[in-house]
Parts: sequence; C-alpha cells; structure tokens
Amino acid sequence: MTLFPDTADPTINLLPADGIVNYYGPILDVEESNTYLNLLLNNIEWKNDIAVMFGKRIITKRKVAWYGDQAFSYTYSNNTKYALPWTDELKQLKELIEQKSGETFNSCLLNLYHDGSEGMAWHSDGEKDLKKDGAIASMSFGAERKFAFKHKKSKETVSLHLEHGSLLLMAGTCQTHWLHRLPPTKKIHTPRVNLTFRMIVNNQ
Repeated sequence: MTLFPDTADPTINLLPADGIVNYYGPILDVEESNTYLNLLLNNIEWKNDIAVMFGKRIITKRKVAWYGDQAFSYTYSNNTKYALPWTDELKQLKELIEQKSGETFNSCLLNLYHDGSEGMAWHSDGEKDLKKDGAIASMSFGAERKFAFKHKKSKETVSLHLEHGSLLLMAGTCQTHWLHRLPPTKKIHTPRVNLTFRMIVNNQ
C-alpha cells in the first residue's frame, strides 16, 4: 500500500496507471473551513441513505443530500434521488472548485459521516447518468479521514488522508479501473462532511 499523508501537489497523479487522482490539500483556511462545516451541518436537507446489501434494503446511519442546476434524478443501489436547488454556500464552493480545477460541474452529492464508525465500502462512481470519464471533485470538511483506492484487476492500493477544507479530484478512467472507499475507524469521534461535485449528462 502506498500512503500519501502529506501530498498536496495537484500536479502529481497519485495513481500509478489507469486514471487520474490529484490532491490539492486544503483550499480554504481553517476559519473558512469551520464556517462552511457549520453551514453544511445546519443548512443542508440531510436524509438517511438507503443501500442494498446482500439483496436487502437497509437504512444507513450516514446521511446524504443531492443538489444541482435542475431537479436531476440520480440512481444508485436501486435508490433514486432528485436534486434540490443549490444553497448559497454550495454555489460558492462549486465556483471555487471549478476555478481551482478548470472543470465544470452541475450537481453535488453530499455525505454526512457522524463519526468514524460510519464509512463507505469499496465502489466506483460509474452510474449511467454521469459524464463518461468526467471529473468528480471531492471536498472534505470536519474530521480528517483515510481514503483508499484499489485497482480492480491488480488489487494494488493507494491511500491518503483527506484534510479539513481539502479538495481531491478524480478524473480520466479512474472510475473504470479503480474502486475507492472510506474505511471506518474507532479513532474518530467527530463528524465529516464530504461534497462530491459531478457532471450529470444522461438525464430526463
């Protein structure tokens, strides 16, 4: 496993092959990040997520929300959500990320992890509504958490820690060839909010 605890050079591709992952590190100072974390915790319409595990639908402790330019539908784990209109803070963050990355996004899926016991299993964001090989920008607020990638064929793994106010960009064929996850941990007792800005293209 390759671990990048302090890598924050967005020109470096953290993946050895078959995709692009760039880590920008914090793009806001601590005070700004704290302000956004508080706004996101209190102003977002959080709802418990529904996942399908071993053929059974379960309600997760982790909460989610879905926002966008229009009322896009988004389906994963046989569960469909419809995007809400942007809040002011989400608009601000979208514009900042677009400026930093040079990419364009029209929607955002948000996740709220209340503490380290809540995580995300191995998966890739390859839903049919997403732009093929389009960039996904992941911004993190709150608790610093480990984030890992695993190549679908070679099983090689790459990991890093996502800091408060940081930006990670996944692009190219990353979703085709790599899985990613947020592993649970007993060491974290504070919340983390993650924003994943995306480009929806196949939507009615």
